[in-house]
Amino acid sequence: MTEILYMPDIEANYIREWDAVVVAKGDDFVELDRTAFYPEGGGQPTDTGWLEWAGGRARVKMVAKKGSYKHFIEGQLPEGKVHAVLDWDRRYDHMRMHTAQHIVSGVVYDAFGARTVGNQLYHDRARVDFHPIKFTDEQLAAIEKQANEIIARQIDVRITQEQRAELEKRVNEERCNLDLIPKSVSNLRVIEVAGFDVCPCAGTHVRNTRELGKVHIQGCESKGKDRCRLTYELV
Repeated sequence: MTEILYMPDIEANYIREWDAVVVAKGDDFVELDRTAFYPEGGGQPTDTGWLEWAGGRARVKMVAKKGSYKHFIEGQLPEGKVHAVLDWDRRYDHMRMHTAQHIVSGVVYDAFGARTVGNQLYHDRARVDFHPIKFTDEQLAAIEKQANEIIARQIDVRITQEQRAELEKRVNEERCNLDLIPKSVSNLRVIEVAGFDVCPCAGTHVRNTRELGKVHIQGCESKGKDRCRLTYELV
């Protein structure tokens, strides 16, 4: 089983390079004994980067969790020991966008009771689907203002492992979509923006909201009955 290096705590999200060993391979992918590459999922895009070894270097173009963590490679497939390097600029953009999404989603739920029912992050923007809601221009301005007030507090972000039964005692299940996670999942990775948001999440995040800059809401569009897609960027 692959050791997932970014999972344990917030500092692990800042691992940029590491040594690993190829433990399996296919026609165009390898599996490593340990990785910090994030696989596409949960609205967060795949990490990319490079694998380096004596006499060679190959680009990691995509990582997917298909039973195991598969690193899809352009060019020659390595064997044995490798040195892995993240495309850090891409990863860090996703970290910033993901933490901002937790803040925006929390603001919308607290103000309007609308749940996050979908999201997709990009390196330069993000979209979040909410239900049930139809936003007015005034509401969008209020969301942006509140989100930026929270960011300006320079709040620390923590990652912990928590038992579901304990988490249920201190969160609103709808606010963090805990009720959508199968009951069979008892141990959860929890992202906490201290004093504001607590949410189960497998993604990557920044240490402190000061790293986000400011949220700028670009607009929203209807995605069906009582469903609205909000888009934002960080400036």
